[in-house]
This record gives sequence, C-alpha cells and structure tokens, in this order.
Amino acid sequence: MSRVLLPLLLLLCSSAAYAEGLTVYSARIEDLIQPIFKRYTDETGVPIRFITDKEGPLLQRLQAEGASTPADILLTVDAGNLWQASHLKMLQPIDSKVLQANIPEHLRDPGNTWFGMSIRARTIVYHTGRVKPAQLSTYEALATPAWKNKVCMRTSKKVYNQSLVAMMWVELGAARTEEIVRGWVSNFAAAPFASDNEVMDAIVAGRCDVGLVNTYYYGRMVRDKPELPIKLFFPNQSKAKGQLAGVHVNVSGAGVTTHAKNRDGAVKFLEWLSAREAQALFGGMNLEFPANASVAPDAITANWGSFRQDPINLAEAGKHQADAVKLMDRAGWK
Repeated sequence: MSRVLLPLLLLLCSSAAYAEGLTVYSARIEDLIQPIFKRYTDETGVPIRFITDKEGPLLQRLQAEGASTPADILLTVDAGNLWQASHLKMLQPIDSKVLQANIPEHLRDPGNTWFGMSIRARTIVYHTGRVKPAQLSTYEALATPAWKNKVCMRTSKKVYNQSLVAMMWVELGAARTEEIVRGWVSNFAAAPFASDNEVMDAIVAGRCDVGLVNTYYYGRMVRDKPELPIKLFFPNQSKAKGQLAGVHVNVSGAGVTTHAKNRDGAVKFLEWLSAREAQALFGGMNLEFPANASVAPDAITANWGSFRQDPINLAEAGKHQADAVKLMDRAGWK
C-alpha cells in the first residue's frame, strides 16, 4: 500500500468511526451527564464519547482544534458561554422544528445555534429568622439603604453574576444598572464569596440576611440539611417600570459544532434531549427546571412555587457581558 493511500485510508476509517456515534464536549460534571448519555445509548444504540472540563478550557480547545475537532456537540452552562461559542463561529445553525417547538424563544439563540436544555433561576435566598418574605420584593430593592450590611454576594468574576448584570444593562440601561450595582456593593456585609454555597453558609451563620444564588445550589444544600433556616424568594413578579420583568433565569444548553462529523446524529440527540423523558431526567438530576415548558419540574423544585421568568432573550447576556464586567469593576464589586 502506498504512503499516500495509507493515511487517506486511516482518515476515512476514523471518519466512519466517528459517524457511528457522537462526541460531546461538556462543561457539566460527569455524574450529571453520564446517565443521560447512557439512557440515549440504551434507547438508540448510538454510543456517546464525552470529554468534560471547565467551560473556558473547552471553548479554547474547540477553537484551537478547528476543522479537526472530534466534537459533534458542545454542552455548557450559562447563556454567556453559549453566546461566546456562537459568536466565535464554533456552533452552526440548526433548522429543527422539534427544537423550536420544545424550547421557548427566550431560551435559545435567535439564529438557532444553541438551545437551553435546563433552567436555573438566580434568585434571592434569605434567613427565615431574620427576614420576613414581606420585606422582599425585587433585585433592585436590595440596593436600598434598608439592606445596609445585610447583603452577601458571590464574586463578580463568576459568569452567573455577569449575566444577571448584563440583562439589567439591556433592560434598565447602563446608568440605572450601575446605580443598582453600586447600591448592592455598599450593602455588602462581607467581601464577595467564591461560591453560592459560601453565600448561603454566611447567611445561615448570621453574617448577612440575604443573597443571590442559583436555585440548584439552594436545592442541593437543603436536600442534605432541610433544617437550615434559609428559603428562596422569587423577586420581580410585578410588571413595574424600572426593574427586571421577572426572575432572571439562565440555562445549561447545547449546540452542534461547526465541524461536527455526525451533524444529523447530533441534531437528533438534541431533539431527544429537549423532549419529555430526557427533560425530566436532565433537569431533575441537578434540581434545575426543564427548559421545555410542557414538562413538569422535579417534585423538590416544584415545591418552591411557580414564578414568572424574565422574557428577554438570553443571547443578550452574552452580547453585553463585557459591558457588565466593566460596570461591576467600576462599582467596586470584586
């Protein structure tokens, strides 16, 4: 066999092997995704290979590999990361009536390059012995003097806070958003924490009374320790001028990579992931809400009550994330 034909044959064999299954780059931890992949393989016979890492390194890897990437699907957290991948041309548009029917418009890219698959709300958590629900109302109200030395927050370096501020930038304008963020900072009872769990620990310890966390962090903590004196409050439920139009939500989502070797198979997997069975499993394992509105949430999350989501398209969080980071820095949120 000639030296020219041998590499070509190896390339063709490799491409055929990849076409038989799917390769997923995932920023979700292995314990949360492996059961999903196994269920799909059991139902369809399609094997799924996956690589897990933090969202930043995964995006860097995908970009560096270019057309030679083995990845068919990018699965990651936060709309800002999904927008970044789309903006850098790492994801391709998907013309799928199934995905468009299953995933609400505000939870997917306007160009259909990515789709939210589960929802996490970034909402208020409060100490039940120090705060009454009637004292709470909106994100913006936490910036008023009434909450001086009573607020705890996670660091501004976390994308979840950046996306929240970016959405405020879009809806309320730069000046009003900066006023709110400065108010939050002036009300901090302690320096920003490294994680949502640390924010809740501080509230439980009485270092502060309220904070902002993703709902699944709260769910996991109280599932293990139901006696903790903390509860969730869903803010911004009245359509008032000068505030977000509902609870700020974000997503864990996915898209088909630009250079997917098994594009059709990747689309079929995302369609399956957006349907009833997978939605219940995908969201319930991490105490998130299904992105598909026709699917009931897990019993634990349902017990927290219903709430109105902010209906602004989450792609805006990605578009204005850089603006949000600069604003938070100016306001002294470290």
